[in-house]
Amino acid sequence: MDNSSLAAFRDGRSGQLRKLAEEHMQHDLNQSDRDVLRSAGSKVSTHAKVGSLLGLGFGVYCAFRLRTMRLAYFNAFRAMEKPVEVRFADGRTEPIPDVTSQLAPSKWSDAATYFFFSLGGLFLGGEAGFLTGTASASRTITKDPETKERIEKAFKNYRIDVMKQEIQALEGKSKFEQLFSS
Repeated sequence: MDNSSLAAFRDGRSGQLRKLAEEHMQHDLNQSDRDVLRSAGSKVSTHAKVGSLLGLGFGVYCAFRLRTMRLAYFNAFRAMEKPVEVRFADGRTEPIPDVTSQLAPSKWSDAATYFFFSLGGLFLGGEAGFLTGTASASRTITKDPETKERIEKAFKNYRIDVMKQEIQALEGKSKFEQLFSS
């Protein structure tokens, strides 16, 4: 059994693809194009971080508001007059149990509220930030038509090289075929 059979020890293609992308950036693009791409990448990252922080804050705020409303509804329920028994048409009476203690807000429900609202806000804010960052990065790249053309050409060349590597890998014998060949 070799190390590539376990996912933790498998050497992924990301290193190869990163090296290939760096080669294309160095050979196909000039310094100003590389600066534009780095600027665009940093815009996406910055927007995603700011969006995530804003979403997290909004999630905490919404959780706080929900907790406050739940507490107000509980206090109003506790203060109102509730029936203590039910009288049936045949004259029989049955007591109604007091469920006030079961409806009280708990620390666990508060913790779950804060956790899930924060997580939801983080996700929504991060995704919104990613979308706005992508739009901003796209505007940065497409601002200069010549830069845009060079970047698109470099990306096409990169994709061609990646596909050539995949074809070579598919044309070679797979490990399964190597096991059963003589």
